[in-house]
Amino acid sequence: MFCPKCSSLMFPVQGKLHCNSCGYERSFSGKDATTAKVARSGKEKPSETLVLDEITETLPKTRVECPKCGHYEAFWVMRQTRAADEPTTRIYRCVKCQHTWREY
Repeated sequence: MFCPKCSSLMFPVQGKLHCNSCGYERSFSGKDATTAKVARSGKEKPSETLVLDEITETLPKTRVECPKCGHYEAFWVMRQTRAADEPTTRIYRCVKCQHTWREY
């Protein structure tokens, strides 16, 4: 709620709304007593999952060594998996054994 005199934010103090800037006070009305509940579940997993099985024929290939089989060719994609101010994550999938790994 905002103060009608100075337009500052009013705070509840001892059962009344009080403006800290100009000292204006008034009692609560029915419309001031609105509450909202926010339900948050535990840590949620990302809603999107990267699936490389169906789209590999359209992905670019690069020359990188697979840590599982040692083959030197893999499909790759880049995804922003962390905060926007951090670098993207490179996700690779081996052409030979289909092993998937990532580099940050």
